[in-house]
Amino acid sequence: MTTIRVIVDADACPKVCMNIIQRLAAEYSYKLITVASFNHRIDHPNHVITGDENQATDIAVINQTHPGDIVVTQDWGLAALVLGKKAKAITPHGRIYKAEQMDLLLEERSILAKIRRSGGRTKGPAKWTPKDGDHFARNFEMLLSECIKMVDSGNET
Repeated sequence: MTTIRVIVDADACPKVCMNIIQRLAAEYSYKLITVASFNHRIDHPNHVITGDENQATDIAVINQTHPGDIVVTQDWGLAALVLGKKAKAITPHGRIYKAEQMDLLLEERSILAKIRRSGGRTKGPAKWTPKDGDHFARNFEMLLSECIKMVDSGNET
């Protein structure tokens, strides 16, 4: 039997969200892998430490990702790569990334980066709220249920 795996891009995952992920790991018995640069202190048995170079954590997350995994990340580019590997992706705010949305999100990311390079300012992610926690937990459990059904039916991709 294949174990469901959840990989967390822990560089930008709020602690409260990480607590939800850990609580649900006990309930659903999935393997939890956290990935973060050495600048973040994360005490977890399956923690991957990366350097603080640009994209080091993202590269480690994508290298860890297999079809059927769930990845928690705020990074739209990383989410696109995750979906390309036939895994699922969700933000700490509970937004589930869909393949059909990625072109638009990546175009928006490109435009925002262009604005910042030219000296403009853009907004970062909204502050995480308890309502986000409820939304995340609900949608994360929905993704877990989908993965469990796929594993139970023998269709792991």
